Parts: sequence; structure tokens; C-alpha cells
Amino acid sequence: MEKEMVVVLDFGGQYNQLIARRVRECNVYCEIHPHTMDIEKLRAMQPKGIILTGGPNSVYKEDSPSYSPELFSMGIPVMGICYGSQLMAHLLGGRVATAPVSEYGRTQVEIDAPDSLLFEGVSPQTICWMSHTDYIAQAPEGFRITAHTADCPVAAMENKERGLYATQFHPEVMHTAEGQKMLSDFVYRVCGCRGDWQMASFVDTTVAALKERIGDGRVLCALSGGVDSSVAAVLLSKAVGKQLTCVFVDHGLLRKNEGDEVEAVFGPNGPYNLNFIRVNAQERFYEKLAGVIEPEQKRKIIGAEFINVFEEEAKKIGAVDFLVQGTIYPDVIESGLGKSATIKSHHNVGGLPDHVDFKEIVEPLRMLFKDEVRKAGLELGIPENLVYRQPFPGPGLGIRIIGEVTAEKVHIVQDADAIYREELHKAGVDGSLGQYFAALTNMRSVGVMGDERTYDYAVALRAVNTSDFMTAEASEIPWSVLQTVMNRIINEVKGVNRVMYDLTSKPPGTIEFE
Repeated sequence: MEKEMVVVLDFGGQYNQLIARRVRECNVYCEIHPHTMDIEKLRAMQPKGIILTGGPNSVYKEDSPSYSPELFSMGIPVMGICYGSQLMAHLLGGRVATAPVSEYGRTQVEIDAPDSLLFEGVSPQTICWMSHTDYIAQAPEGFRITAHTADCPVAAMENKERGLYATQFHPEVMHTAEGQKMLSDFVYRVCGCRGDWQMASFVDTTVAALKERIGDGRVLCALSGGVDSSVAAVLLSKAVGKQLTCVFVDHGLLRKNEGDEVEAVFGPNGPYNLNFIRVNAQERFYEKLAGVIEPEQKRKIIGAEFINVFEEEAKKIGAVDFLVQGTIYPDVIESGLGKSATIKSHHNVGGLPDHVDFKEIVEPLRMLFKDEVRKAGLELGIPENLVYRQPFPGPGLGIRIIGEVTAEKVHIVQDADAIYREELHKAGVDGSLGQYFAALTNMRSVGVMGDERTYDYAVALRAVNTSDFMTAEASEIPWSVLQTVMNRIINEVKGVNRVMYDLTSKPPGTIEFE
């Protein structure tokens, strides 16, 4: 039986990855593709449904992204969201114009058609997230208006006979109170999905696919000790066994004592038989990063140097055909999908050099979100303390140090981060946090310590709550805990005289600093 799928066509909006994430929460597999995707390729994928995303443009302008109107006559249900809803209206003969009143934020929506398949079980009045300056001034012929707001006459519309549905609001964001219910109604009641996207089946099919793809080839896995690369390594181990060698590169940008901790788990004395090799490459990374301050350049240098190290190790091992990486879907999306904006290059995606001396790069987790990776890890029997280990970026502390990376700065942020983690754990608040760490700013300021003037660095503390790492909000750490952390860092970490707490959500910020 073919795996059922919903395809998201990306028109450049900021919430696009959340749509795929929410659809998968319904146990329906979902992929994001650029709006430039050829319609015949889309048809060949045989999706159960198609979702058109939001975007920053006006559909009536000549240079705005569009799609073939044939999309709406393929017999496949289509749901348009925000820009996608306006595009549907525009291409099918409706009228889109600048709204007399722009709507942004939580908005009360009145459901006009409680019998709509899209609004089964949705309250007659519900709070939704609006973000638009254009609106559908007139629905296309054959459509009925199914919801409105005080300022938006077409908050939702549909043509049930053709399987076409549209919402001006964003059901994918958490601020839309019943948005998940609406997306579930679309994939199950409109598209007729079964809900066969399960981690157990993913593990089985992926192991089988890896066996077939790799055959008797030799495999090198880039193992960082984080959940992504750990799950990738165990997947490969199940698939090809002794053909796998795992290389752990200590690039000098890890958390305090982390290199030794990773070796203790995955090394020869650990529970996994992964042919583990540790490469201590701290100095060569510091040399490559000397004088570099631009974040994207740092990421690309780190990514390229990783590959150089892996190629060198592969030559020592002998002929290696495949390089395995723990790339996950948010890495792919944030590194640029089609013509969407590149938020940041991940060292294992956009940071790779043009030529890599391996037959192929294998990324078995490339289409999974973080919490799906964790589910896969549990299915593979990886212990919970490893599966739920704090996320750590591939470029490591290189992107938690603003400006030039030096050995001195690395030691400062390692020590500050260790104190922060220790105190959060002692206070019993770490378990409720999505991600937390200390970063080193490039700001130096005057302070007074022991009646003497200091001119030292400021450390920034970060803690966020998130379910999918695509959006996040700053955590409310108890003031007394922050005071304790601040006192310890300033007294125990040489070179720091100021500690700050970062309140920025994602968006507009990112979880990491660079």
C-alpha cells in the first residue's frame, strides 16, 4: 500500500513549516515543496490533499508567485491558507484587494457554516490568528462563505463539490484555538486520509530502504552525540552492522566535558557497537575561525572543516562509499527551500562544500521534525536520557559566541553554561524547558569587582519553551534562580562582569544566537 501524503506548496510565508508539522500530528505524512514545483511532478506524487501556504506578496501583482489554475481541477482536495486562500480566489475569478482594515493577531472568527466539513466540532465563535493586509473582497462563483470577522467578510470559503477550501486566518499556529481540529478535519473528512504515519513503520521501512540503498558499501557516520546523529547512527547500525564506522569530531566547540561524555556512551566501552572513532580537532577549527565574525561564514567554515576531517578519516579507514548525517527537516527548511528565505545555513545542509569525496550523502532523518526523531529513537530502543538530551547545534558554541571564536571565549561560555545548567537542574525547572544555554555576547562593559574597575564580557542566558523548534517562547525562569546563576557566573567565570536574560521569542528571533 502506497504511503498517503499531503503536499504543502510553499509561497514564502513564515509559518509554512508549521503546516507540515500540524498535519503530521494528525498521523498523516506531509512534505513541503516550493511553489515552482511542476504540476506534472505534483500529480505524479498522488497526494491525498494539497495545502497552499501564506506569503508576503499581493496575488494581483504581476511578479507575485502563482501556480497553474489546473491545480484546482485535478480532483485532489486543496486548502488555501492566507496568501493561498487569496491565490485560490484570484485564479478562480474572485476579487482580491487591499483590505480597508488590516488584521494582525488574535481575532474572533464567526463560523457561518457549521455544516462545513472543515469546521466539524469547531465552536460557532472561535479565536484565530490573522496576519494580512489584503483580503478576499469577492468569493469566486460556486463558493460559499463559511466564516467572517468584523473586518474580513471572507474569513473562510469553500466549494465542497470541487474539494476546495480556504481560510484567511492561520490554522497552523498555536494562537488559533481550534486550528488543529480544522486541519484534522481537512486531512480526514475532506481528503479521506487513514492516518498511517507512525514511527514504528518509519523505522522498519527506513532500515529496509537503507539496506537496499547501501548494499555491501561502507558507511561513515558523523556522530555528534546529539539525538539526531545518535538516532541516525543506530538506524544505520541496524541496517548495515559492521559496515558502519562512526566518527566523532571534537571541534573544541562542545559543552564542558561533552567530548568525554559522548565517548563514554558511544565508545568501545559503551552499550553500542558502532566502530567509534574520536578525532580531537580543536586547534584546526580555532585556526580556521580566527578573525571570522560573520555568522554565515562561521557556519560554512565549520561545515566544510567537518567534511575535511571526515574525508581524512575515511581515507584512513579505507574505501568509504557513504557519509551519514543527522540532518532533520527544520535544518532543511531553514537552510532554504526553493525560493523561500534562507534563515541560516546548517552545517550539515547549506554549509557543505560543493564537492564531497563520498559516493553519496545519506540523511535518513531528513524529513523528520525533532519530536518525530525522538519517537524514532524510542522505537529503536535508545534510552530516554539520550533521546531527550538537550539539543545542541552542529556548529556548537561557534554560534553561541558572537563575533570571533577563540579558545578563551570558548572556555568562558563553557563554564557559564555549565553553571546555568547545574542551577536549573538543582532548582528542578530544567525538565519543563525546551532548550536552554548560555551564550557569550560581543559586548564588553565597565563593572566594579573588589573595588576595582573591570571591563569584561556580558553573558546572555537563553531558555525557551517549544514543541517543534520551529516556534518558541522565552521561558519564565524564577527570579531567584536567575539571581543565583548570575552571582555564580560573575564570581566563578573569569572575564565576565555582566549577565543578561534573553526574552526574545521565535519568530522574530531564532533559538540560537547566530
